[in-house]
Amino acid sequence: MGDDLSYDEVTTAAGRIAGQVRPLAVAPLDAAAFRRGTTGTAAGPEEPPGRDPVWLGLEYLQHTGSFKARGAQNFLLAHRAAGTLPDVGVAIASGGNAGLACAWAAHQQGVPATIFLPETAPEVKVAKLAAYGADVRLVGAEYAEALAACREFVAATGALASHAYDHPLIAAGAGTVLDEFRARVPDLDTVVVAVGGGGLFAGVAAAARHHDIRVIAAEPEHCCALNAAVRAGRPVDVAVDSVAADSLGARRASARALHAAQRDGVYCVTVSDAEIVRARRTLWAEQRIAVEHAAATALAAWAAWRTSPLDTGDDWPPRRSTEPGRGTTTGIVLCGANTDVRTLADEPGRQPAG
Repeated sequence: MGDDLSYDEVTTAAGRIAGQVRPLAVAPLDAAAFRRGTTGTAAGPEEPPGRDPVWLGLEYLQHTGSFKARGAQNFLLAHRAAGTLPDVGVAIASGGNAGLACAWAAHQQGVPATIFLPETAPEVKVAKLAAYGADVRLVGAEYAEALAACREFVAATGALASHAYDHPLIAAGAGTVLDEFRARVPDLDTVVVAVGGGGLFAGVAAAARHHDIRVIAAEPEHCCALNAAVRAGRPVDVAVDSVAADSLGARRASARALHAAQRDGVYCVTVSDAEIVRARRTLWAEQRIAVEHAAATALAAWAAWRTSPLDTGDDWPPRRSTEPGRGTTTGIVLCGANTDVRTLADEPGRQPAG
């Protein structure tokens, strides 16, 4: 299997979790209104309404409030089928969303879940974990410290070790969102996803490659493990400092994500915290959708491309078609909404991290 996640693994996951997760819902983005909200200008004559349709994948409506439910269900159902799900249950370290998904899936399977979170985890996520009956342990200031504590616990108890992103079953489960997106938007040719450690990205990239769909991997500029790995040619540790760090704050991207990022048809993009905050607030103001900063990171990457194309010497990302009148049909995965909506009112004066 190595580091190359296959489309077969994604389709196997889809069959396994069918009926166990909520199907992806989609909604059109009011691109002109969104552009006005982020730049103060209307979409110009070069971008007429309907030219380049943009669809939002509302994965924040998923069980537990994020796409992570897909991977967690796939992971535990596969172990249940293989007879390798111990009575002592499962343990995971998480910035919050993976822990929520693991706790929910474990509850569905009737086994205990022990969740290790950084002490900085949002209160809304900690409260949800308690509601699922999980044993919640707050350790350290960053995900890496919670992960170390989780590994010690697994070694001492024999619990099944899950992972927030770096496992083929987790990534394959997350990747099932792409085929559902494509089923609802058949002409989809570009998909934008936020990247933390790279589980969602690796899964989506595997499915997108099968369908010849371009992938935009979006990260905060001060929380960009995948970009650092691509530059170094190997996974490396990075500093984490972003408003989206609670979900995207992995210090190191998985080898699987790096492998996917090195293939044709994948573009890695970073956006500032200010852009992320602005995208999140504009989405709320224009379409009354409240998402966490991780989801807004993907939206901010799309906005940066549409309003200020990168200086690559060409249209970015390159158009799939050069036929007159044809553009790009883009899907943006809004990956989660485990956020305190009160921060939507608090953020106008917030300074970007870093």
